[in-house]
Amino acid sequence: MTKLAPSILSADFCTLGEDIRQIEAGGADYVHIDVMDGIFVPNISIGIPVVKSVRKHTPMFLDVHLMIDRPHRYVGEFCDAGADLVVFHVETDEPQDIFAAIADVKAHGRKVGLAIKPKTPESVLIPYLPLLDLALVMTVEPGFGGQRFMADQLPKIAQLHERIAQVNPACELEVDGGIDPETSPLVKQAGANVLVAGSAVFRRCDRAAAIAAIRNA
Repeated sequence: MTKLAPSILSADFCTLGEDIRQIEAGGADYVHIDVMDGIFVPNISIGIPVVKSVRKHTPMFLDVHLMIDRPHRYVGEFCDAGADLVVFHVETDEPQDIFAAIADVKAHGRKVGLAIKPKTPESVLIPYLPLLDLALVMTVEPGFGGQRFMADQLPKIAQLHERIAQVNPACELEVDGGIDPETSPLVKQAGANVLVAGSAVFRRCDRAAAIAAIRNA
């Protein structure tokens, strides 16, 4: 089954609670929360206080994507804030710190994932795959919503899907960037089962219809 994770980066922060209620009623599976620090990516978004606030107002599964420098310093705090899944980038830390961060998230009883940028080969995830609950492939350069889908990432998604099937079949494969009814069939065919969509959901008045269109395309 394909899961949908609308990204609140594209929501209206003045009405965030209502936007989240609408995607919950519309059949979304996860709430995707993009955390950016202006260092790892050229944008600043939200942090721990917003995750805490969202947690208070929804029972939905919170998929927190950390696009921050040296995330091992903060993963525990995001778990404490209410994240159900903490995903961070393999490009931002040394291997020993990545392993430590994975262990920290698991010690908090939460799920853990690793993400890779478009220019990062999927092979860098090999040492960590047996430990992961989710692997995330970015199909845009991280930092801003509303970007065009990068079709050249499809072979990477397919290759990672094959690796996951071999070493950790329970690991989910998430894709983030430019997902809409036109691109969702492409990433699903490549093996992705969790789709992050921002603009394609929150720019539509009927969020349920937007979610269904992406899931069923």
